[in-house]
Amino acid sequence: MLLHHGLGAVRSWRQQVPALAKAGYQVIAYDRWGFGRSDPRERYAIPGFQEDLADLKELLEDLEIERAALVGHSDGGKVAIYYAAAFPQRVAALVLIATHAFIESKMGSGILGVREQFEQDARFRDQLARVHGDQAGTVFWGWFNGWANPANRGWDLRPRLREIACPTMVIQGVEDEHATPEHAMQIAAAILNAELWLVPEAGHMLPQEFPEALNARLLDFLARAFIRDRIPDTSIE
Repeated sequence: MLLHHGLGAVRSWRQQVPALAKAGYQVIAYDRWGFGRSDPRERYAIPGFQEDLADLKELLEDLEIERAALVGHSDGGKVAIYYAAAFPQRVAALVLIATHAFIESKMGSGILGVREQFEQDARFRDQLARVHGDQAGTVFWGWFNGWANPANRGWDLRPRLREIACPTMVIQGVEDEHATPEHAMQIAAAILNAELWLVPEAGHMLPQEFPEALNARLLDFLARAFIRDRIPDTSIE
């Protein structure tokens, strides 16, 4: 299950879906509510993502999928964390790509940088319009106003990380515009036996900018995670 980033949509995974499908995985990617071709929404539930979490839960139930690997990029990773913490028995593996779990100063400057790009770069606005159509402006300001809201500065997902029980890989570009490498290191350290991959010279948009390297590492991790998932627990209490 692929969960896109805060300004993305299902097409954000266009370089991952073929690689995963070729490797034999059933791949599901969808436009989260308010993004891409999905129905518009008036309020983006940032930073709690309550509606997004409910939608993910309902979608998996409707598809009768009892266990899935969740791959989340940025805000999609936050949704994945909430789900994996709330329903650990239903998550076979977790991959967090450029995902925040708390607010740090670099995140604020990164968000302001994206606003400047939106306001001054017509090509950036055109890209958003190709992805989100007429609701591109609503998507952008919903995302920006959510994360720029001073009331959200105390948001912290780190206590939920201890509830994650599945194999996990944490991935972040060393040059990520929105977070320091220390951020990813803290996330990986908080999850039991989590793997950490800090990608040299990479920024926030790893799935689009480094697809081949990401796909190779993703496939390797999922293969190992699903092997562990099929091995019965023979421990004696």
